[in-house]
Amino acid sequence: MNVYDFSAKTLLGEEKSLSDYKGKVLLIVNTASECGFTPQFEGLQQLYDKYKEQGLEILGFPCNQFNNQDPGSNEEISEFCQRNYGVTFQMFSKVDVKGEQAHPLFSYLTEEAKGMLTKQIKWNFTKFLIDRNGNVIKRFAPQTKPESLEQDIEELL
Repeated sequence: MNVYDFSAKTLLGEEKSLSDYKGKVLLIVNTASECGFTPQFEGLQQLYDKYKEQGLEILGFPCNQFNNQDPGSNEEISEFCQRNYGVTFQMFSKVDVKGEQAHPLFSYLTEEAKGMLTKQIKWNFTKFLIDRNGNVIKRFAPQTKPESLEQDIEELL
C-alpha cells in the first residue's frame, strides 16, 4: 500500500486519484485559512514554483479541526488561497485529518510517519514528504517552514 491507493475530492468537487501523481515527489499538507501558520501558503507556493518542473507536486487539504481555523466553504477557501497567496498547486476539499472521521489518506500518512509523541496530527500545516514511488519519507511539524524543506525535496527529485 502507498499514497497512490487513495483518492480525494478537489475543491471543485471532482474525485481525483493520487495515482495521477505517480512518479512525482509529493508534499501533502493539511492547511487552514485562519491559522498563525497560514502565511506558509506563500512558502509552499514558492517551493511549488521552484520545483514543479522537476517533478514536485504539493497537495493541500484544508481542515477545520483545530480551533475552527478553516470554517469557510470550498469556494471561499479556493478564493482565499488564490487571492492572498496566489496558490496554483492542487487544493482538495476540506477533510478531517484525525479522529473517527479522518480521511483514509491521513490515517495512512500518520501510521507511516508518526509524530514526536503520538501519530495523531496536532495542528494545521503538518507536512508529509512522499517519494516518486508513493512512499512516505518524512513528516514535518506545523512550525517547520516550507523553505527549510528544500534539501529534503531536492534529494528526492
